[in-house]
Parts: sequence; structure tokens; C-alpha cells
Amino acid sequence: MISKSLVGLALVSIMAVFTQSSRAEIITGQAGNIRAEISYEQSEEYQYKDVRLQIIRAGKTIVDQKLPQDSEYDRPIGGLLTDNKLPVLDLDGNKEPEIIADFFTGGAHCCTYSLIYRYDSKSQRYNQIRHEWGNGGYQFKDVDQDGVQEFVSQDDRFAYAFTSYAASGYPLQIWQYRQGKMIDVTRRYPQLIYHHAFEQWQTYTEARRQGDDGKGFLASYLADKYK
Repeated sequence: MISKSLVGLALVSIMAVFTQSSRAEIITGQAGNIRAEISYEQSEEYQYKDVRLQIIRAGKTIVDQKLPQDSEYDRPIGGLLTDNKLPVLDLDGNKEPEIIADFFTGGAHCCTYSLIYRYDSKSQRYNQIRHEWGNGGYQFKDVDQDGVQEFVSQDDRFAYAFTSYAASGYPLQIWQYRQGKMIDVTRRYPQLIYHHAFEQWQTYTEARRQGDDGKGFLASYLADKYK
């Protein structure tokens, strides 16, 4: 007969396994009196559930909601280049920070997208848009030195379009967030386009020297030149 102590030990062990299989994670960011927090549970190695966003203004919770995911594999990543902090930045120069929730869908080369939250002072609520980055993601950079960050990215439509993924080149894309919309402003920066096109041409010629046709990088070069 199995003793009660052994049964109890077995139950404790089973509970420990279930407890360890799901752990809570939190990503935070703050600007002034605005604090944002994404919390989620990682139930399995590549599965994420109960992803929630909180936005607190001057100590008052304005947003407390579950974030949309296309699937349970969509992983909150804080910020693509912000040391796992949630970006809380003024993206359009109106002195009101936006909150950027970045997600990675998993897979070998795909994909990233951003949920961007903007405060509407009239309704006293946050409105959200979604922007797809594809394989490349983005970098924050104040391209025109006006104190407002741009999203420097690449045109992901060129992935696999002319060749394999590894041999694909990508034209430059620069985006600005303005009054709740993402605007492609790449053509405002001809010097950056020129430098990017030059890099793509160098990569193309190097690929040709190594015996590849280089057409993925040639396509990217031509697209840059067309702009």
C-alpha cells in the first residue's frame, strides 16, 4: 500500500511541474509621468498567452487590456533595439509620447510588427494602429535632426521576389508616424538613398565575382535608383 506521505510528495512534485511550465514576464517603459507595461505568460518554449498592456498616466490606469495576437506564437519583444524595454516616445513632436509594442511571430526569417498607441486628449483614450515590418524590423533614428525619431527600415516585398531569401536585397524605406498614421517619407532623403544604392551595387558586384547572378541585390539597387 502506498503511504499518504508518498502520495503527498507526488502531488507536490506534479504541482511544481505545472508551476514551472508557465512563467510570467513583464516588459516596461516610461516617459515622464506615463508608464507602460506588457505582461505575458510563456506556457511553452515558443508559446505566449495572456499578453496584456497597461498604460498609466499620472498614477491613473487608462489602458488595461489583452493585446491581439495572430497566434500564440507571437512574442512581445519590448523594443527591437531598446534592451527589452517598452518604447515610450514622442513620435510626432506633439509632446505626447506614443507607446510601441513590438512583436515577433517566430520562424526562420519572419516576421515583426508594431502596435502603436496614441493618446486622444478629447476622448481621453488611446487609439491603436498596426504596422508590418516583415523580416527586417526597424531602427529608430532622427534622420533630419529635428528631435523626432524616424523608423528606418527596408522594403520587405523584395524578400524571395527575385531569388532566395539569403540572396535577396532590400530597398531603403524610412517611415514617420504622424497623427496616428505611418507615412513613407523615403524620398525626402536622397542622400541616404544614394548611399544605400551604392552599398547594394557593391554587394551585387561582389556576388557576381563569386559566381552568383546577384539579381536580388541588383533589384534592390534599381529600386533605390528609381526613387
